[in-house]
Amino acid sequence: DTRHTHGTGCTLASACAAGLALGRPLEVAAAEAWAYVGEAIRRAPGLGGGHGPLDHGWPVRG
Repeated sequence: DTRHTHGTGCTLASACAAGLALGRPLEVAAAEAWAYVGEAIRRAPGLGGGHGPLDHGWPVRG
């Protein structure tokens, strides 16, 4: 549970599009996008007093 979910829809759509642009099949692109967004929510930095942002850069930090 977290309140840091601002931008999840846009992030999911962009991650799906990126996977498709890399030539992945739709099912694979969608699954990878869901996994990316889930981890970005888990690693949210906790900024702001309302619905804060995700951690979009988690893959580059490991």
